[in-house]
Amino acid sequence: MTDDAILVLEEAEESMQHAIQHLEFEFQKIRAGKATPGMLSGVKVEYYGVMTPIEQTANINTPDPHSIVVQPFDKSVIHEIEKAIQNANLGFNPSNEGLQLRINVPPLTEERRLDLVKRAKHVLEESKVGIRNARRHANDEAKKLEKDGLAEDETKKLVDDVQKLTDQYIQKVDHLFEAKEKDIMTV
Repeated sequence: MTDDAILVLEEAEESMQHAIQHLEFEFQKIRAGKATPGMLSGVKVEYYGVMTPIEQTANINTPDPHSIVVQPFDKSVIHEIEKAIQNANLGFNPSNEGLQLRINVPPLTEERRLDLVKRAKHVLEESKVGIRNARRHANDEAKKLEKDGLAEDETKKLVDDVQKLTDQYIQKVDHLFEAKEKDIMTV
């Protein structure tokens, strides 16, 4: 296989790996009944006029499986953090204890669990689209290489290798989804 073909394959794999990382990040945000600090990832706080990730404004701990404690580094922004959590539309209502915020994570109802599985399926489909886009891009690059003089059998081998890679990554995201679905549905 030529250096150009290897480069196309490596770029495709890198793009597919990004799709997996994005899926894992999004799955962290979908709560499965027990409290985790990751539930608040993505929450932005107005911190001295700048929208800042909550992780950079406070310590986030889970003292038990049903609560999250947010301790601001600067106590004067506790109200902004509280407002940001409420506005993030996560279904949390933090209680202000003066120096920290406590968030009780209620147990999930069956209906809510099914909604979360639906949301996880949506994220799964987005990841599959990302993987397929990487395949399409790699196949387009293979066709360009063929026009530039790459042998036809080399092009076919490259396209086959990209398809094998795509199949592997689709299988990986399916396994990640199955594990997340099991986690969500376990009471």
